[in-house]
Amino acid sequence: MTRKREIRSYLMDMDGVLVREEHAIPGADAFIARLREREIPFLVLTNNSIYTARDLSARLRANGIDIAEHDIWTSALATARFLDDQRPGGTAYVIGEAGLLTALHAAGYTMTENAPDYVVLGETRTYSFERITQAIRLIEGGARFIATNPDATGPSVHGPLPATGSVAALITRATGVEPYFVGKPNPLMMRSALNRIDAHSETSAMIGDRMDTDIISGMEAGMETVLVLTGLTTRADAEREPYRASRIVDSIADLIPELS
Repeated sequence: MTRKREIRSYLMDMDGVLVREEHAIPGADAFIARLREREIPFLVLTNNSIYTARDLSARLRANGIDIAEHDIWTSALATARFLDDQRPGGTAYVIGEAGLLTALHAAGYTMTENAPDYVVLGETRTYSFERITQAIRLIEGGARFIATNPDATGPSVHGPLPATGSVAALITRATGVEPYFVGKPNPLMMRSALNRIDAHSETSAMIGDRMDTDIISGMEAGMETVLVLTGLTTRADAEREPYRASRIVDSIADLIPELS
């Protein structure tokens, strides 16, 4: 499918689009450099809530991709923005890492185990049975259940790892309470990202490597969607979905000529 509208800003996923298994995808650095040369607004989105935007900026720079901290929008930041809008200065019991804790603290939230407003579940590499048990008890006691993203697994060099969605399912099974997922594919994350760069969905594109998060969230937010084949999805995978990306390209490098 060919592009039918002018694109003035870009949102893009990180893993599978810019980097894969700690290596830069060829052409990713050149694409970002061209966006900067033409002063085209962009934002890198990720459902990963473990790391702060500063951490992710350093990771990308180590791979030769120059992206500043303020050009990165994580599900942790989107969750903190959502909670600040819903219940400013609230309290939360958090299962997660520095990325989520830092974002919530910056939003004015207080961490507590005593009757919190919310139980907030993010991604971590050290899920604790005791903390999950406490989360279940707090939710049964009336705390609202929020999760940063619904991804059931995450990538690693050794294969898939259980992620936020899997642990959320465990808590839901124990409590009967479904979480509100803030990250992709919730269009809320896309709208918050567009607002951050003062962009409009009609003139923005979402570049991603997953149909079930990147493409569907971009589509539901009214954006053009571009599926790249450098991540988890093949053309055959894409054809099996009931919805389609606006376009499919081999990699983000294929988009560079459009920025000339």
